[in-house]
Amino acid sequence: MSALADTHGRAAALPSDWLSSAERALRLAVEVPAAILVAAEAVILFAGIVSRAIGHSIIWSDELASILFLWLAMLGSVVAIQRAEHMRLTFVVGSLSPRARAWCEALAVGTVFAFLALLMHAAYDYTEDQSFVETPALGWSGTVRALAVPVGFALALLSCALRLARHRVADLLGVGAVLAVLIAVLAVAAPALTGMGNWALLVFFVGLLGVGILAGVPIAFSFALATSAYLLTTTSTPLTVVVGRMDEGMSSLILLAIPLFVLLGQLVDATGMARVMVAFLASLLGHVKAGMSYVLLGAMLLVSGISGSKTADMAAVAPVLFPEMRRRGMKDGELLSILAASGAMSETIPPSIVLIAIASATGVSIAALFTAGILPALVLALVLAVVARYRAGQEEDAVVIPRAPASVVRKTLLVALPALLLPFLIRTAVVEGVATATEVSTIGIAYSLVLGLVIYRGGLKWREMVPMLARTASLSGAILFIVGAASAMAWALTQSGFSHDLARAMAAVPGGQTGFLLISVVAFIVLGSLLEGIPAIVLFAPLLFPIAHQFGIHEVHYSMIVILAMGLGLFAPPFGLCYYAACIIGGVSPEAGMRRIWIYLGALFVGLLVLTFVPWFSIGFL
Repeated sequence: MSALADTHGRAAALPSDWLSSAERALRLAVEVPAAILVAAEAVILFAGIVSRAIGHSIIWSDELASILFLWLAMLGSVVAIQRAEHMRLTFVVGSLSPRARAWCEALAVGTVFAFLALLMHAAYDYTEDQSFVETPALGWSGTVRALAVPVGFALALLSCALRLARHRVADLLGVGAVLAVLIAVLAVAAPALTGMGNWALLVFFVGLLGVGILAGVPIAFSFALATSAYLLTTTSTPLTVVVGRMDEGMSSLILLAIPLFVLLGQLVDATGMARVMVAFLASLLGHVKAGMSYVLLGAMLLVSGISGSKTADMAAVAPVLFPEMRRRGMKDGELLSILAASGAMSETIPPSIVLIAIASATGVSIAALFTAGILPALVLALVLAVVARYRAGQEEDAVVIPRAPASVVRKTLLVALPALLLPFLIRTAVVEGVATATEVSTIGIAYSLVLGLVIYRGGLKWREMVPMLARTASLSGAILFIVGAASAMAWALTQSGFSHDLARAMAAVPGGQTGFLLISVVAFIVLGSLLEGIPAIVLFAPLLFPIAHQFGIHEVHYSMIVILAMGLGLFAPPFGLCYYAACIIGGVSPEAGMRRIWIYLGALFVGLLVLTFVPWFSIGFL
């Protein structure tokens, strides 16, 4: 996942010193509590594992974790606004002139501000409604939990206001005029739109949503605003329903694994565990033709089994390997291409955040997904290794690397062995029932802390913990807010009858099961490219999985197809967000990989077709 913010062309409308001081104070007021919440969730869940192990379960631990989780999601989304880390499509905006980019930036922030202002009263009403709910174990009022929504909205409003204050007055007036015209047009056209029936969905969820995404408005807020506009214009549904559906979407306890695995990924990088694993692979394979490409693929497989986040995986591997790969003669475009392709390849390696999201959205067993996800990724890694071997003749002939002595291989293995055990520890803990998919990340966090402090000393510094926790809150808040907004949008589409129409259309696809699988592959490649992975899954997986079941397709097999197709689109230029994340992490311009990446993506597509029509690779070990 990536978030690209363009701040060029801004002009301060208020004294910059005053604004900077206010922004620093507000960031501190939000980031510190958010960081504390991340740490608290890890401690609570780890305490639950320990208490069960000694036979004295803490009955209120899950309940407290759920209450704090909504606060973490809301405060994290505020931090993401302050850091401009909400996921957005910047391909179109980035091609504009600096002046036009500045205006689009103001439009993006102004649209977020307008949405928050629109739902502020509904958030307050929702909190009042929750006051009649009492938690069963702790006996607390539901207000304690639900208050996170209006508090988060208020802090986000203030953060947007401070960001808007840095823009030109003329830009702000222009944004205000555009939004006012949009409101007026929808108000006038409301009777006509209501009379259009489901055709009105095209206006809101294709037209309005598409314009917002292309203009650089964060994807989550584009979803939520299109949903709110649709309900206000064509129905009598109160906006408290939108708030409630967003809360429900963000509150699934299995999603708590997201911030904890993001934190685990950062710890793996900070403690040096990723570095020693890569060093061992390099000593083993570095001397062969395309050896460093093999090392990169192997490192992505290993690290993906720890962090759960593709961005964290690439950030852990690329800085370690790219300097040596450049020294051996590989071009920047080739480096970028294989990095991005390896990100798409490893989407199903547990504990992938996407696996967690699809389990939450569809009810598929997370343990089954964790078991099934390894072999498909290995198949795609083999496909990429073949391509890397083919490409290596042109790229790596500048330097001859001698084979590492056996003593060096043994030494690097000995050093890396504790780190290499972590992916197996995580998978074993889930499969054997020691911990749930939500809890198992805390075992990895504790293990990484011990390794960082006892074995790989010097990498982890305590002063880095609060920034690391705040970064975790920001990334998690951005992801969770997308899930919440997509859940509200999915509810609106379902209520409109669109899901039934889609089901009938997909069920009538020519070719039966084969036709349905092919259309699913193409659809999720496109959706992954345009919408980013998690929102595409939350929106469409609940609609398509019942159809797959009608065709006799195993739900775990279909999960693998959906995730890998989505990942292919996610890393495909020009729209795939994670392609640009790979550019930033690798320090390579996007243009460098635009021509070279297609042979890798083509190979992944062929591998995906093999996985699609040979279900054994997905379900053979269940």
